[in-house]
Parts: sequence; structure tokens; C-alpha cells
Amino acid sequence: MDTLPVSGADAPQMPRFDDGMVNMQELFRAMAESLVNEIMDAQAEDACADGNQRNGYRERRLITSVGAINLRIPKLRRGSYFPEDLLTRYSRVDRAVVAAVSEMVANGVSTRKVERVAASLGIDRMSASQVSRICESLDDIVADLQKRDLSDVSFPYIWVDATYVKCRDGGHVSSCALVTAIGAGSDGYRRLLGLDAVDTESYAGWLTFLRSLRERGVGGVLCVTSDAHEGLRRAIEEVFPGAAWQRCVVHLMRNAASCAPTRQKRGAVLAILHAVFDERDPELVRELYHLACGEIGGICPKAAELLEDAEADALAYLDFPYAHHRRLRTNNVQERANRELKRRSRVVQVFPSRKSLIRMLGAVLSEMDEDWASRRWFTEDSIAMAVSPTRPAPPRPSYDGTASEHARRIIEVVIADNPVGRRAA
Repeated sequence: MDTLPVSGADAPQMPRFDDGMVNMQELFRAMAESLVNEIMDAQAEDACADGNQRNGYRERRLITSVGAINLRIPKLRRGSYFPEDLLTRYSRVDRAVVAAVSEMVANGVSTRKVERVAASLGIDRMSASQVSRICESLDDIVADLQKRDLSDVSFPYIWVDATYVKCRDGGHVSSCALVTAIGAGSDGYRRLLGLDAVDTESYAGWLTFLRSLRERGVGGVLCVTSDAHEGLRRAIEEVFPGAAWQRCVVHLMRNAASCAPTRQKRGAVLAILHAVFDERDPELVRELYHLACGEIGGICPKAAELLEDAEADALAYLDFPYAHHRRLRTNNVQERANRELKRRSRVVQVFPSRKSLIRMLGAVLSEMDEDWASRRWFTEDSIAMAVSPTRPAPPRPSYDGTASEHARRIIEVVIADNPVGRRAA
């Protein structure tokens, strides 16, 4: 066992690197090892005060943040001694190392890189399987996130989406959908309401997921924003009856543009729709939407038909407080979360199991949830307007004349800038 450096001619040499510099990490490791063993010896001596006797040691290796230390835990003839305040039973890794490794993995560091970092810290053995076992400490965090009670506040607004990640299941690699729900509470704060991994975005999968939210207390839902997945829409109508469904306008614009046969026509469709949704006055947006459907009909009848069928769902956000329109009409809050999930999971490439997928990405979402809890997303007065039976009127429009006249002028400008629309008309 290494001992603490002492003065004198027979003192052990300070641990040094090849270039002669003192190896401070090895010095701290030796000091920690010596100090912990001396403390355990002193505690064992106290336990023998009643006439009990020592009976040797049992060796144990513990990985710490300063390297691996060798512990000599005293044994007693009668009873047993274990340093509960120093060690956790059956654990070979210190809590600081567990926290550091878990944090690295949650931040997208691969297990191979974790091994190299551990080696630089003096931990000579840190296998990929050991890293995975250490990361099991994240299970409690994720389980708490998935099971926590949500009945303390109502959630007027919910955003729902799924992102696909490769996962090994049943002996082969397949694409697994990680479904998530984010809500804006009546207190103005965002929360992660739930997450789960399903085989596909089917009606049955969405129904089970949304029902789990209801069982944990999600209520008071006024509007749910998502893309136009038919199974998801049916599940929303069944689980949250009476809530409006807002079709993400960004996805709607992409869907409409994809119907156009040429790049020029796709550009014209997008330009017209951007002009519609860039406006804020509800009456003007409705007028523009009607005119846009007519103009796009001359460019691509299929896109115009899609927009006409989606009108009620695309403009659902206009029935809610004016201050909430920008956040409510798109699924951007989910898109930003999904981008971070993709970035963190990129180093893994293929998760070994669905459990490991939920563990890592759940830890990432837990970090986001903690960050959201530190600042309001909507003010108290603003979110109170959403649940109020009488909502204030939007600000007075800044344009002159009627909404219909102003809408026609806007469309004329857009068509002039996109001559393909004029020729088709």
C-alpha cells in the first residue's frame, strides 16, 4: 500500500512524471488511499472496545475521481464492520465517478471516449459494459420524469411529436419512434409531460401514450399542436375531447409545396403561404388564406385542395390569445428538442436496447426540463387569458382600409415577385 510522503532520509520519493514533474494526481490518489484505510482502522478499533477482536482484512478496489484505490476493510471476530459513511455496499465506483460518467454519456460522449477520459484520470480499467452499468444510475431520474404527478396545474397548451432513432430490438436494428409531449402549464412554465419509445407512430401507440398523460393528471387542455399524422389526430380527439387541434403551419407549408411539380412552382407556393402566416391580425390572416387558396389553385390544384381541407386546423391558433399565436401555430418547441436529441444520440448511432435509448435520451430531456423550470415561457397574465371565458381583442391593425383590401394588395405584391403564379393564373 502506498503511504503518505514523510520527511527524512528514508522518506518515499514523490511520484513524478518522466520529465521530472510531480504527479499530483498519483500523489492525491496515494493520500486518499492511506487516509481512508487509516480511518477504517480507527473505526474498527472503536468497534473492538467491548472486547471484540480484529480478524484480518478483506481487500476491495474502488474507482474514484483521483484513480483506483485499494481498500483494506477490517474484519472482526464477532459481528461485522462496514464503513457505510465511506462506501456503498457492492459498489466498486465512487459516487463522483458515477456522476461524471453519467454526465458525459448524457452529453453525447461515446463510451470509448469515456474510457480514454477515465484512463487520463488514472482509472486503468473502464470498459464499455462498466460505463453502461454506471449509467444505470440515470434510470431513477428518467423513471421519476415518466411517472411524476402532473395534476398540480392545468395544461392549456400541449405540443406532441416523435423523432426516430435506430435501436436494436429482437436481434435486428430498426427505427424506433421516441414520442414526447411538452406542455405549457397554467403557471406559465414549460414542462416535459412524458416520453416513450414505440415501434411506430400508429393510432394505438399514440393512444396509449396520451392516455398515460391523462392518468398522471394532465388536464384542462385547450389546444394540441402537432403534425398531421392521422393516428395522432384520432388519439388527440379521443383522449382530449373538446380541445382544438392546431396543425403545425410549417409542416403544412412543406406539404403544400411538395405537391407542386417544379421548383419554380414550389417557390411560388411557399412565398404565398409565407405572406399569409407572416401577418398577425386574425381577420387579415383569414382573408389572406382564402385568397392564397385561390391563387395557389392556379399554380397547383392539388396543393390548393390540401390547403382548403386544412383551413380550420391551420388557423385554429387565431381563436386563442394574440400573444400566444407565434408559439402555438408551430411545433418549433418540439423541433428544437428533437434536434438536441439527435445531436446527443449521434455518437451512439445504434442503441443496444430500447431501455438504453430511453435512459440516455430521457436524461437529456430531464436536463431540458430543469432548464425550462428556471424561467417562465408565458407571463401569468398572458396564460390566464387562455383559460378565461372572455378573451381580449387583438391590437388594432396598423393597415388602412378593410382586411379584404389589404389582403388583396399583399397577394398582388407576392404574385408580382413570383411570375410563375401570374402565368398559371
